[in-house]
Order: sequence, then structure tokens, then C-alpha cells
Amino acid sequence: MIKLQVIGNLGKDGILSNVNGKNVINFSVAHTERYKDATGAQKERTTWVECAYWTEKTGIAPYLKKGTQVYVEGFPDVRSYTTSDGRAGVSLTLRVLSVQLL
Repeated sequence: MIKLQVIGNLGKDGILSNVNGKNVINFSVAHTERYKDATGAQKERTTWVECAYWTEKTGIAPYLKKGTQVYVEGFPDVRSYTTSDGRAGVSLTLRVLSVQLL
């Protein structure tokens, strides 16, 4: 099993949905890394992680607001799809096991 841990800020409010009778909260977490490139210029790189929290404990959903810092733990969920122009695509989502507000 591959386990991932992410600390970052929510990029948008969490969205609570019901899919086939199961609750899921979808949200995205961003982490911005600041570094200097080879010339010494200050740069930023933001990494986004799409998250899906399948849970019956939906009480946290109202607190998952844009800008909130969270700690999220789970495992990667890779999905294949076909784009509208017929090309193959792959998406990576973090299937959340636990989330904590920081």
C-alpha cells in the first residue's frame, strides 16, 4: 500500500455529494514551495492535490472552506479516461482516510 500525507490550504470549498447512496466530500489542497533557481531568482511552484473523502462522517464538510489549512492522509487512486478528442488521459486523486483542520 502507498500512503500519502498532505499539508496545505484548500483551493475551494469542499463539495458534499451523494453517489450511489454513499457520501463523498471532494476538495483540492494546494502547497506552494518557494525556492531559488540556478540564477538565484526567487521562484514559486504550487502543487495541487485533488481529494475524495468517502465517509459517513459528513460533519466536517461545513468547515472545509477555501483557504483553510488541513492535514490529509490517504492513498492514491489512479483513473484512466478518454478525452473528448480521443486521447488517453490519467488522473491522480487522493482517496482520503482522514482529514484534520490545522
